[in-house]
Amino acid sequence: MTQTIIAKSILNKTKRRDPWFLDDYTINPYSGCSFNCLYCYIRGSKYGINMEEKLSIKSNAVELLDRQLSIRARKKQYGIIVLSSATDPYLQIERTQQLTRSLLEVILHYRFPVHMITKSDLIARDFDLLQAIDTEAILPDDLRPKLSHKAFITFSFSTLEDSIAHIFEPGATPPSERLETLKAAIQAGLSTGVSLMPLLPFITDTTMQLENMFQQFVKAHINYIFPATLTLYGSEPSDSKTLVLRAVEKHYPHLLEKYHKFFANGSQMPLYYRQAFAKKMGALCQKYQLRNSLLSP
Repeated sequence: MTQTIIAKSILNKTKRRDPWFLDDYTINPYSGCSFNCLYCYIRGSKYGINMEEKLSIKSNAVELLDRQLSIRARKKQYGIIVLSSATDPYLQIERTQQLTRSLLEVILHYRFPVHMITKSDLIARDFDLLQAIDTEAILPDDLRPKLSHKAFITFSFSTLEDSIAHIFEPGATPPSERLETLKAAIQAGLSTGVSLMPLLPFITDTTMQLENMFQQFVKAHINYIFPATLTLYGSEPSDSKTLVLRAVEKHYPHLLEKYHKFFANGSQMPLYYRQAFAKKMGALCQKYQLRNSLLSP
């Protein structure tokens, strides 16, 4: 059930930039999420309980953003705005609400750069606004020499196989359609890359799976790639750890014991795995000549 809420603020200033996403500000037009990804890092927090059932529209978001960006622009406090940090900006409801599009119009008016992170094909609708932002936006002084674009699109993948995605991210646009939208973004001249977050141990991080993904992405001419391991939180029925383990038990029962061991003592994969993962990703990036940064080398 979708509800409408009145937000107190829409533009959030980050304490420090993430080295991958370069976020100075974040905006979440919606709260809750209909994509229902089992591994979502928001699960395990109070915001992640029944995410798909608590979808909310921030009805005053456009007016708030206009007010907040007006102040920031007057003070020349330009910075990259990430949409979104907690939920996808292109949920199914965006097709009718067009809230993300309206926010992009405000962002364009005040000439702020943007970084869009999504699993949806709906972003293609807004290529016109993103192209305009890429031309008109003002980068913060310290990033100006390091970036050749002002609008970025990062498509999130955990796999390229629709059958696997249907298990772990049942409400999201299938990866096959996502990949075609990625190719369209590149054809539109937009700086476009991939967030491989998260790769699923022994399911989508195998050599065969990784080689296929890197080959497909290189063939599409992506600009960058961000690989990351699986992190699982909590122990309640709606937490990511519980949901992923339940899915593994049902669809990959031969891996269940390994997954229990991986997350027996915390939310992260064991150190030996993370070190081997970093080494493997470094080798693949070098092999396929892909950088893992938005910044120019």
